[in-house]
Amino acid sequence: MEGNVLVADDDRAIRTVLSQALTRAGCRVRSTGSATTLWRWIEEGEGDVVVSDVMMPDGDALDLLPAIRKKRPDLPVIVMSAQNTVMTAIRAAEVGAYEYLPKPFDLKEVLGSVAKALTQQTKRRQPPSAGEGPKEENLPLIGRSPAMQDVYRIMARLMNTDLTVMIQGESGTGKELVARALHNFGRRKNGPFVAVNMAAIPRDLIESELFGHERGAFTGASERLQGKFEIAQKGTLFLDEIGDMPPDAQTRLLRVLQEGEYSRVGGREAIRADVRIIAATHQDLRSLINEGRFREDLFYRLNVVPVRLPPLRERLEDVPDLARAFLRRAETEGLPHKAISTEALTILKQQSWSGNVRELENLMRRLAALCPGDVITGQVVEQEIAARPSSALEPSGGPNEKLGASVEAHLRRYFSLHGGALPPPGLYERVIREVELPLIALSLAATQGNQLKAADLLGINRNTLRKKINDLDIPVTRGKKLM
Repeated sequence: MEGNVLVADDDRAIRTVLSQALTRAGCRVRSTGSATTLWRWIEEGEGDVVVSDVMMPDGDALDLLPAIRKKRPDLPVIVMSAQNTVMTAIRAAEVGAYEYLPKPFDLKEVLGSVAKALTQQTKRRQPPSAGEGPKEENLPLIGRSPAMQDVYRIMARLMNTDLTVMIQGESGTGKELVARALHNFGRRKNGPFVAVNMAAIPRDLIESELFGHERGAFTGASERLQGKFEIAQKGTLFLDEIGDMPPDAQTRLLRVLQEGEYSRVGGREAIRADVRIIAATHQDLRSLINEGRFREDLFYRLNVVPVRLPPLRERLEDVPDLARAFLRRAETEGLPHKAISTEALTILKQQSWSGNVRELENLMRRLAALCPGDVITGQVVEQEIAARPSSALEPSGGPNEKLGASVEAHLRRYFSLHGGALPPPGLYERVIREVELPLIALSLAATQGNQLKAADLLGINRNTLRKKINDLDIPVTRGKKLM
């Protein structure tokens, strides 16, 4: 690839790595650690592409982007950030960034984005408003894990489009939160957001619920009723649990998506459907298609942009942020202020969370209400989990069950949750991590925090143990016995 690339990052090492890689790829590179210098170069007409960190000592690149868009609307700006929240991705999309990449970045991905920006002639969209971007204090989605970064980046690209989206995820992963964020920060944010749960509506009333009905259309239809499509006009219609939609309603929905209009049940008037469709499901729709329970042509109409929400067990590093956020939310709702100990967070990170984020939120609300002290301790968390009818802990197979059998049973459940599809890559590391974390944490507790004894107990080198403690973020407390 050929072109002039401006690199801005206050980290000299990152500037060096990017400059060398881009130069080897055939680009001419100028680099700086200053937002002021970057702006001067842009004003002077330099650069075909910009690669910039968001936060620099003398300014925020996202605050600078509206001025860049006004001065040079066709200049692609690729922004990188270590903040890695959904709001960073949304801000980047709102102010017209060409691409948003979380740090630590994949060098091949950066080079690919630069190459694409150099070769593609795309019209840069103007930011929707010159007002201040959304604040980070009240995130619609929480989590900085790699699994969530993929979700954020897809969302950022969808904000200013009307593309149909299919959100797939287990119950409790936050599918409606994603749908609401796509609406609230998108081009239809001034229109209504209407959510319909297909599983909660009697099957014989779904068509009336979606499309409305005329007076006398059927027994009990005493007056004209607006359907959800009509209520959601110029906004977003969120069809949750789309896999539970009956065949007749699937046929009518397909016709609406194909023709862009519909009529009320019992009516003849054609009504234009000016809505964005976001669908969601916890089911494997491809399996339902094979069973003849879901229309394949409807699936492809809805699955324009698929978004997979990872279950909480695939992003356990997000548990501390989620737990603290839920405690803050509980406090705003009138529950007592509570802090949570590092030990308690470690225990929470060891759970499998079959109910996902919703299960964690419910637990934190209960702890905020019932915990007698100001700090939620590990002991309190263990007691609450053990007392629950549906515990976050996986049920034991009995006192004589072998560890291997327990692991095998857990993995069988895990594979079955994905239906006919395979789990995401990296399964080996995720499983090893789940086993290592409680093994090391409990060994440290049994040796009262003595790392030398714990290393001997585990049969590993002390330096290896230290590295694993750091990698797994395991707290070490001297003199504390397990039992």
